[in-house]
Amino acid sequence: MRCVIARFPFDLTKSEVEQSMSGITPEPVTGVSVTIGRRVYPVMQVGEVITRQNRRDITTGEMRRALTRLGFACHDARPVAPAQDVRADEGAPGW
Repeated sequence: MRCVIARFPFDLTKSEVEQSMSGITPEPVTGVSVTIGRRVYPVMQVGEVITRQNRRDITTGEMRRALTRLGFACHDARPVAPAQDVRADEGAPGW
């Protein structure tokens, strides 16, 4: 499949992406992620590996579109749990 990532054209196949990511340890997921095999990678890590470009030059949207078109399952970031409102005086003696 031909796609443009960071203004450069790439001819990618699903098997090439899987092969490129084999042996790569997934980074902690903080944003959009993609499932490749049995592992979940951040899409920006995958983009950096398969294009050999700096991830600052790649957008999440273009990587997500390319990986979805190749047949990979992309996932949105998990919602962050709201911080608990803990007061400093909670549990202190009321004198």
